[in-house]
Amino acid sequence: MAGPGPGSGKLATCLSQLYHDHQQGVNSGYAKFETFPIWNMPLKHPVNVAYEAATADIRDFNMIDPFHLEAYGKTAINYNRDVEVFPVLKRIFTKIMGKSIYNSPTDMGVNRAGFGIVDDAIIQEAARQEIIRRYFRYRCEYVMGFADKETVQKVELLMEEMHVKPEDRVVVGPAREAAQEAKDKGKGNEGIFCGAALRLRDGTIITGKNSVQMHAASSLVLNAIKHLAEIPDKIHLLSPMVINSISNLDKYFRKPKKTVSLDLEETLISLSFSATTNPAAQMALEKLKELEGCEIHMTHIPTPGDEKGLRKLGVNLTSDPNFSTNSLAII
Repeated sequence: MAGPGPGSGKLATCLSQLYHDHQQGVNSGYAKFETFPIWNMPLKHPVNVAYEAATADIRDFNMIDPFHLEAYGKTAINYNRDVEVFPVLKRIFTKIMGKSIYNSPTDMGVNRAGFGIVDDAIIQEAARQEIIRRYFRYRCEYVMGFADKETVQKVELLMEEMHVKPEDRVVVGPAREAAQEAKDKGKGNEGIFCGAALRLRDGTIITGKNSVQMHAASSLVLNAIKHLAEIPDKIHLLSPMVINSISNLDKYFRKPKKTVSLDLEETLISLSFSATTNPAAQMALEKLKELEGCEIHMTHIPTPGDEKGLRKLGVNLTSDPNFSTNSLAII
């Protein structure tokens, strides 16, 4: 039995199947494959703490498996829901099989992930970065009404335990600096100034900011692929005719006097059109695949067009819990 995620009813379904199999005279068993938490790593190892951060919204927490400790005299790490349900599971096994096949919730899991770690320092740093990503995600979900305050507070406590802060994500600082730079240059202008930063695979940091013509995500991606293709800044990738065509189309669906700028999805479409007549645009277009897996941070919650475009690129995105416009109706 496989399920889409925590709280999906996997265990209940399996137990129901065990009962019905028993009624049909079939002696079936139960085991689970679950990676986190990793049972043979310390309770407060960053990897296990990252699991708590990932499930903060459903209030999961790691704990020492008391049944395993009692049965074997060994410390094993499990999480609250498995420990809470184990007595029920044990009684069901005893009733339909005459005995329990497991002495602890850890026994019923198949998990060898801990034995596959060859560089613990790398794993720990990756786990800390995941905690920070979850922090930004829950903060954004909170301002959008998808998460509660307790979820955010739990991740903040986990960050304190791990001695990490949001700025330990290397793209956070440059993104905020880009937004400040845009604000300094645009003093006296109305609107919200947004910044974005991307870390390429070689460690190079690329930044972008919003403008009258483009969203911050759009300028960021164009700057990144121009850098990868070694195209000078003064060479334009997008045809002005294509940009104007898309902008004019957008104006028909926007209120008068509203600023029309290209989101990332529109920018990628413009780039593909421009590539048919512009060799530089074609060179840059071929570099998009190199952005997959790169880290990006934005100083605002991405608009649907930006989010869709970034998802296509396969980047790891975080953002500050700010909206990119005061007019939420057109986000």
